[in-house]
Amino acid sequence: MAKRADIEHRVESLVMPIIEEGNFELVDVEYVKEGSNFYLRVFADKEGGINIDDCVLISRALEVKLDEEDFIPDAYILEVSSPGLGRPLKKEKDFKRSIGKDVDIKLFKAVDQQKEFTGVLKDYTADEIVLDIDGEEKRFFRKDLALIRLALNF
Repeated sequence: MAKRADIEHRVESLVMPIIEEGNFELVDVEYVKEGSNFYLRVFADKEGGINIDDCVLISRALEVKLDEEDFIPDAYILEVSSPGLGRPLKKEKDFKRSIGKDVDIKLFKAVDQQKEFTGVLKDYTADEIVLDIDGEEKRFFRKDLALIRLALNF
């Protein structure tokens, strides 16, 4: 069986020309097994937000390429969608775009008897992030983060 990371990387290379042609942004590609089904998920966005017609366009074009290449050994369900409002920050561009915005983080292990924090993302490096939490600067190692995503403020 092909490795998940290899599949994701290859799908990313297939979908990028479609993404660039449509002036979209590729947010993420994931290949996961949930229950008895495999899912190939492509998350895309664009200025002003992606809509259902954009997702259909990407999906149909990608389906053709995937059928031609036929490198995924398992039966899978292809999903193309928006990353959603509370999307995780994964790539450099996600962190860069989120400077000055509220983020939620979840840690693998508690710090100050707490595993979840919300604050303004002030800075980041490859090794750590800096949050402003109620006027206090707090640093977290990225290796300790189970999740970091934009906070949903209603």
